[in-house]
Amino acid sequence: MPAETSPQPARAQLAELAARVRDGGVGLGALPRLPVAGDARAAAVLILFGPLDRIPAEREAAASAVSRDLDVLLLARAATLRSHAGEIAFPGGRAEPDDPDAVATALREAREETGLDPAGVDVLGTLEDVPLAHSRHLVTPVLGWWRQPSPVRVIDVGESADVFRAPVAELLDPANRGVTVLRRDAVRWRAPGFLVPHADGEYLVWGFTAMVLDALFDALGWAEPWDAARELPFAEPAGTAEPTRGPAFGG
Repeated sequence: MPAETSPQPARAQLAELAARVRDGGVGLGALPRLPVAGDARAAAVLILFGPLDRIPAEREAAASAVSRDLDVLLLARAATLRSHAGEIAFPGGRAEPDDPDAVATALREAREETGLDPAGVDVLGTLEDVPLAHSRHLVTPVLGWWRQPSPVRVIDVGESADVFRAPVAELLDPANRGVTVLRRDAVRWRAPGFLVPHADGEYLVWGFTAMVLDALFDALGWAEPWDAARELPFAEPAGTAEPTRGPAFGG
């Protein structure tokens, strides 16, 4: 097996993107221009990158900054939840009164959902708020780098079914990319989707999480050409899925 390259170039690019947004630039393309609900509730998600374990991706990414050991932390929501059941999400949730800012919200929720130690996370910055009018949330994505990884696991089985690393090189693989199509009467919504292989099959990443990853990879210049006409089917009937209903997160 070839030696792994250092993931530090990816960290530098993520930090540069966060700095660009802090200075008024664009990080997530058109996503922040979605309609905003008048009574939107503040929320935040942690997009945590780093070499999360010792298992490298099975492929090399086209982007030189993306090493085979670069991962992003995701979780699968419990299948028994009333909303967003089974969806793949970033750790995160709604702000609480004691949270001083979005970073505190994202780190608190990540600790509560995955058990990670926030002391090992370097916060690189925040991206533009993403409004989700249908669920009345205004979500702040927080970019993090896992400087000192700590054990993660499902903390509450009523909320999450799995907590796992997703190798970025495999997310970028055109073979794992496509679109999801949600049909509501005469209306169709098309949005990016990703497949993440695991021991028992594969996860479908769609909705808010997939849209943010897609915009982020484009902004970083990591994206590889993929087939936007390829439809990725839902594991359940599409009528039960609601990617426009807001972020799939707990808390």
